[in-house]
This record gives sequence, C-alpha cells and structure tokens, in this order.
Amino acid sequence: MITKIFIYLLLVTILPDLYIDWHYLRHKQNFKWQKRLSWWIPCLLMVLFTIKMAIVKNYIPNNHEWLDAYTLLFAILVLPKALFAICSIIGLTCRRIGLSKRNWGNLVGVILGLFQIYMAIYGFTIGFTKLTVTRIDLSFSDLPASFEGYKIVQFSDVHIGTFKGARQHFIERAVDSITSQKADMIVFTGDLENQQPAELYPFMDLLKKINAPDGVYSVLGNHDYSEYIDASKAIKVANERELISRERQFGWTVLLNQYHAIYRNQDSILVAGEENGGLPPHPSLANTQKTLHGHAKNTFIVMLQHDPSAWRRDILPNSNVQLMLSGHTHGGQISIFGYHPITLKYPEDYGTYQEGDRMLHISSGLGALIPFRFGVPPEIVVITLHQKK
Repeated sequence: MITKIFIYLLLVTILPDLYIDWHYLRHKQNFKWQKRLSWWIPCLLMVLFTIKMAIVKNYIPNNHEWLDAYTLLFAILVLPKALFAICSIIGLTCRRIGLSKRNWGNLVGVILGLFQIYMAIYGFTIGFTKLTVTRIDLSFSDLPASFEGYKIVQFSDVHIGTFKGARQHFIERAVDSITSQKADMIVFTGDLENQQPAELYPFMDLLKKINAPDGVYSVLGNHDYSEYIDASKAIKVANERELISRERQFGWTVLLNQYHAIYRNQDSILVAGEENGGLPPHPSLANTQKTLHGHAKNTFIVMLQHDPSAWRRDILPNSNVQLMLSGHTHGGQISIFGYHPITLKYPEDYGTYQEGDRMLHISSGLGALIPFRFGVPPEIVVITLHQKK
C-alpha cells in the first residue's frame, strides 16, 4: 500500500519541515543548530519508517501493528505541519499581493493542525470502536403482503484482521448486537478479511454465533479474494476457497452469483448475491444475468453486492432488483460537518438512495484496514421492510 504512494508520502513528510525551517527557524537567533536538529529528528524518523513500510512485499505488513503505528504517527507528526505549511504559503501570498497586512494563514494553519491532531487521537481510539445500530424502514409497492415488517440485519466490511489482540472485544460486542436484534434474516456484504483467511482463526467460535431463522447470507468483497498479498495465483485461489469454506462452517450461505428463495405462507422473496462487481483495480466477477437466471419477473429481490458502484452501472439497467445492499466505502471513514470526502469517488457512498421504487442502501461497515473513524462510526443496520400504502 505504501509503495504505490511512496514518493508522495516522502514529499508530504519533508517539504513542510523545509518550509518551516527556511521561513521561521533559521531566523531565530536563539534557535541554534542543536535545536534545529531536534526539530528535524521526527521528520527523519518518519522518512525511515516510510522506507521500511515501502519495502514490505504485501499490500500491508503481516504484523498489522506496524501499519497502525505508521498511520497514527503520520496523522499526528506529519499532517499537522503539512496543513500549517499550506495555509502559511497561502497567507504569505495574500500578504505579498496586498490582500492582507498580516499572514493570517499561520493562525489558520495552527488551528487546522491542532484539529488534525484531535481528529487523529479521537479517530484511532473512541471513533473506531463507537458501535452504533442504524434502524431504517423501507417501503415498496411490490413487497408481498406476508413480508410486511420483515426484518433484515446487515453488517459489512469487518476487516477482521484489524481486530486482533486488544481490539477483539469489539467483535464480541458487534456479534452480541447483531444477534440481539432478533432479525428474520442476516446478511453480510463483503470484506470479512484484510488479506487472508488465517485472520479468521481466533474468531471462529464467535462468528458461528451469528444466526437467524431464515439464515445468514454473505457475498465476497474485494479483500476476500486475497488480492493484497504477494503470492501466486494458486495460493490466492486456495485462500479464496478457504474463506468460502470457513463462512460455510459458520452456517452462512455464501452466494456466488446465486439466489435463494425465502417463503412466508404463499408468498416469497429472493435474496441474491453477486461476487464483487467493482471497477479496476478491484475484482469484477459479478454476473447479474447468471445471478438472477430463472427467477419470476414479478419476484421481490434483495441483492447483496459489495461494491455500490455496481447499482447504477449494472443493477438498475439490467435487472428488476428492488433493494440492493452494499458496503465497501466505509462511508469514507471521515465526515466533517456532514461532508464525506469519498463522495468525490463514490457519489453514493453511505445511506439510502432511491430511483423510483428501487433502492440502494450502503452500510459504513464495522471495521477498516486503517483503524480510524471520525464522524462515521462502525455500524450494524436493521432494515424493516414495509408495503407502501
């Protein structure tokens, strides 16, 4: 992961310190070389840390704590100085062209830098473990009468390797919360692992506790294909098969471009599941035609698809699916005054979206590769279906 943006990380790490040293520190008479050296030590250590992270073969290190430490230190030691330098340069430009007599960018930069430090500390601690239960009611004109009030619990993006060790208690809380909702059906919309199925081993007994009267249904997310390890195709395929086998051991029904019928009296609905249908570089293995082959045209369908971008690209034009449930985006993991920066890439990034009588709901998920959340807490979603009156 670090390798792909290595040069950018080095520039963000070094350039702000160069700017601050050149414009401020070197002009201070009492700031001798020893103090200037001490100022540069954190920067030099972060450069060495970045180099170490860049030479890791896998997308992330096998020891996840290295990634946790790097991202936290980067957020506390590097980004605040980068924000200050950017604001200071803007303020300096405004002063030189006569728009201001003082460099107000310095003050703004200090405030933003302090806020960044607060975001980092909160997001890596309280924000990442503040579990919420989101309840939504969705109404459809073509929902069969017997399914009025049908309750679905959705959870997504566990990224379970992030919760080893001291964080394991969070998964225990999440499982307790999922099972306590007394849902008719539970669905999981992908990304159970970070890199490989070995991450599941400490959690096997815990995940087996997730069950519902009409079953637990799951699909694969981009991380579930072992795309982020440096290994042969054969090993990646073996890992994928093991993950599917493990989920089936939990009692989950893994839907690989398939559907399953659920009956109430004389009525029925379908829960369908596609393989990941993302854009490059993510796997694109979804096949809507195959997934829904043979179903009656007037059937009410709940589609599980990890990547929400598939809704407009594929599901809306090529099916009659009434409700699609997705994850993948994590809601961007950051929300500031209600704005999610990830909407620049995913216009539909979190919550419920509607086109006519057809809906998409995107969960922010439970976990993440980077253990950070600010304004977008981990969640499970309780969806109650209703007939539109």
